[in-house]
Amino acid sequence: MQRLVGKTILVAGGGGIGGGLARRFAAEGANVVLGDIALEPAQATVDEIAASGGQALAVALDGADEASAQAAVAAAVDRFGGLDGIHLNFATFVDGGFDTGVLELPMADFDETIRINLRGYYLLTRIALPEMLKRDTGAIVYTSSPAACKGEPTRVAYAVAKAGVEALMRHVAARYGAQGIRANCIAPGSTMHERLEAELDEATRQWCLDLAIVKSRLGRPEDIAAMSALLMSDEGGYITGQVIGVDGGVILRR
Repeated sequence: MQRLVGKTILVAGGGGIGGGLARRFAAEGANVVLGDIALEPAQATVDEIAASGGQALAVALDGADEASAQAAVAAAVDRFGGLDGIHLNFATFVDGGFDTGVLELPMADFDETIRINLRGYYLLTRIALPEMLKRDTGAIVYTSSPAACKGEPTRVAYAVAKAGVEALMRHVAARYGAQGIRANCIAPGSTMHERLEAELDEATRQWCLDLAIVKSRLGRPEDIAAMSALLMSDEGGYITGQVIGVDGGVILRR
């Protein structure tokens, strides 16, 4: 499928899901800019894309830093002439302790989670959106999480941040839809490479499987990338303002 030919998409945040996004976008014909705070792995993904005949650029990106975010967007515009889409995917999991709630989580960890997982998404939206408005069209996809609506006894800062991201998405969709901008969230479930899944201990793997309705496997980056490619494409041009779970049925939505 070549649904993204001629489009330039910035993937903000590499790693497993980010790498999967970059590969899928490039395979569908997009010019891809892959930004991550760890430049070397991002460059390795870009080299892989280039070896397959795709167009891609790796840039150093700290999504919570304004100068870094501006430089990443500028690199996309300078290299490929504009910006048609951005998938915001970076995160910190500093509040991931299973024994930590609102009374135990240090305020420094709360502040760091909000700084990266929410403020960073807000910041990059402000920087990327004007470039898409210049083209009178564009798509923004945010990586959310079932934690935003599930109600969990842990990961309180992470959940608060993801709920805020979903509110940000709805604002962008509502305010800029008439100007050709679409915005959506993808909420992944347990998502990992096949190799990482194979390295899980059986108890952890079973715990992840128990969360979902689909029991045959855990989620993979390719699952998230397939949905994001649709949302970035003209084929997904009537989808906006939505939180779409790609989680094997962890959350059953209307």
